[in-house]
Formats: sequence, structure tokens, C-alpha cells
Amino acid sequence: MKRFAMGQKYTSAIHEVGSVTERPFIEIRNLSKSYRRDSFEIPVLRNISFVVAEGDFVAFMGPSGSGKTTLLNLIAGLDKPTEGRILIAGTDITELNETELAVWRSRSVGFIFQFYNLIPVLTAVENVELPLMLTPLAKKERRAHAETALRIVGLGDRTQHYPRQLSGGQEQRVAIARAIATDPAILVADEPTGDLDKASAEEVLELMDRLNRELRKTILMVTHDPRAAEKARSVRNLEKGELI
Repeated sequence: MKRFAMGQKYTSAIHEVGSVTERPFIEIRNLSKSYRRDSFEIPVLRNISFVVAEGDFVAFMGPSGSGKTTLLNLIAGLDKPTEGRILIAGTDITELNETELAVWRSRSVGFIFQFYNLIPVLTAVENVELPLMLTPLAKKERRAHAETALRIVGLGDRTQHYPRQLSGGQEQRVAIARAIATDPAILVADEPTGDLDKASAEEVLELMDRLNRELRKTILMVTHDPRAAEKARSVRNLEKGELI
């Protein structure tokens, strides 16, 4: 939380123009993942290797069942590979135990999903505060960070609105504010525009592009939408569990 605790630096960062650095930030080495169903082993990913530079915006595309979401979950520390290594900022997360992985995940990764997963009985600012409850920040600091995150996504005037009082695009922006509230180094987005109309989807994609360019967030996005993929700096295609 040291980076986010510096509130002035975080807030002013939206005025800076970032760029992709050349050094690898994420290194995927010979990654494979299989699931066991009774006596059968079902391979999902097969011997995948690639690197992602810090500040990159990568879209993963491919048909359903190609392993896109599984790959995203592995990089985000939500699952563990059958084989291979995942190094992020020099940390091999495949060697972390469950407790260490949970701590790393809460500090390093922000999650954006197709369905917003907002708590209906909480206001926008209270929803954004949720991940900050796991930090040592005092209540006043948590509220200030949550309000800053909502301003960044253009919802500074909607802090006291409940999800039912917001449009789908606004709900997704609240979810994005929640994802950036802890100032994570990585944002993982699984079909972030899949439940939105065209206009709302474009607003969300423009916001993600801005987070990448101005806040220098490294973004990994799974999408079926070519328009969404166009916002990424690079596109990687998966088919039958292999990178092509």
C-alpha cells in the first residue's frame, strides 16, 4: 500500500503521460494447466511462454474454450498452473503459498469482470471502499481514496448513488474504480464490455485506455470484441490452449 498511500502522487498521476518500458514485467515460462475430472485429465493450456512489458495493454482473443480466462486467472493469482512459472516484477507467484498469494493479489492486482459484482445495498463509494478494508488505512483515508478513484473514472458526482440508480456503463466504471482503489500494478479485465451497449462499451474502453496511458497501468484483457481489442497495444491469440 505504500504507493497508494502517497495520495498526492496518485491523484496527480492522471496528468502524466506514461509509456511502455522495455524490460519484462510479466514473464510466462512454459505454462500449462490441466483439470482433472474423475480419472480424466483435461488440458486447458499447453506450454505457453511470453513476456509483457510494464505499462503494456494486452488483449487476449480466441474462441470459447481456448483458455483465455484460465490464463488470466493464473496471471492474477486466482489459480495455480500444473506446470511452468509466472514471474511478475521479479516475484515467482507460482512459489507463493495460499496466504502469501492472497496478500500479493490484494496489493498487486485489480479485477474488472463482465458482470460488475457491485453490492446492491452499498453506495458507489462504499463499493469502491471494499478492497481497502483489507489495508491498514484508517476509515477517513479509505473514503478519500475511494472518492479519488471515483473522480478518476468520471463519477465524482455519483458517490452516494446505489447501483440501481446507475446505468450499466456507470456501474462498470464503479467496478473499475474499485479495481484501481488500491493502486494495483496490474489490471485484469475479463470481457469488461460484454454486458454493455455500444455507447457504454466505448466509454469504458476509453477509460481503460486512459488508465493505461496516463496512470501507466499494465492491463491484461480477455475479449471477443474486435473493437475492444483495437484499444490494446498488442493482441495475443489463443486456440485450443496454445498461443498462436
